[in-house]
Amino acid sequence: MDLETLKLFVDVAKRNSFAGVARENNQDPSTVSRAVANLETELGIRLFQRTTRSMTLTEAGEIYLNRMEALIEYMDNAREEALAVSARATGSMRITASVAFGQICLAPLLPQMRAEFPDLRIELHLTDSQVDLVANRIDLAIRLSRRIEGDLIATKLFNTRYIVCASPRYLKSHAPIKHPLDLADHRCLLFRAPAYNQNWVAMDAEGKEFNIPVDGDIIISSVQALQQCACDGLGPTLLAEWMVQADINAGRLVNVLPSFEMAGGHAQAAAWLVYPSRRYLPYKVRAVVDFLKRRFSDGWFAPEHH
Repeated sequence: MDLETLKLFVDVAKRNSFAGVARENNQDPSTVSRAVANLETELGIRLFQRTTRSMTLTEAGEIYLNRMEALIEYMDNAREEALAVSARATGSMRITASVAFGQICLAPLLPQMRAEFPDLRIELHLTDSQVDLVANRIDLAIRLSRRIEGDLIATKLFNTRYIVCASPRYLKSHAPIKHPLDLADHRCLLFRAPAYNQNWVAMDAEGKEFNIPVDGDIIISSVQALQQCACDGLGPTLLAEWMVQADINAGRLVNVLPSFEMAGGHAQAAAWLVYPSRRYLPYKVRAVVDFLKRRFSDGWFAPEHH
């Protein structure tokens, strides 16, 4: 038996699905099923109890899984320690982030990541759903939140700053916005989340806060669509700086309240680098974490859109 077959067995046991593991590894389900069947033949024991509708570990399978998980982790750690001597990141690196953050902030970094880590296979899993890092074998997640909870390790990448922005065309044809309370006279573009729909929060240079009741007739669940609607002149909206900085630089959007700190449903939010709690952090994860910290500490958020 080889290590990859053992990893397939552990993945199948964790996911309880040949098809799911096959999709993750870009293999045919029959290939994964056959590998596990061959392992059972080699061991001379049945690892899974299969029916037409379900699949469960046998008692022997449970015992074998417990032993193999520890062995695989031990072997992976030994390999990572050896690689760390030569400071070389290899293997697959599975990273998850929201669709918008991945498209705007991560995808443009891929050329640099490939140049810095030529032996690393990078998989970006972009989704707006909360992904189970362990079940999906995610090495690193980037999450936008006030705080990170649960049995996870997190380090802050940067604090999120929010901006009220509108297109120059919109501002020319509508009442001026000189103070946050002026937004009450505008039909704002709203993100589909209660905290964003009900009010925004502004703080002036002296630290005085203003709760701003906002209203509008366009409510969207996609921040990318909000961004496009704002560029098209449909109204002011509240978005993260990393989303709109390129549009502001290019003149497609204007920061209409630059002297105020703004917030919505994620007041004092941040971007976090998150990874599963492990006894030993793989070198590839440490290398990519350090790379991302360097890039974002430069104040870089997004290149120009084309």
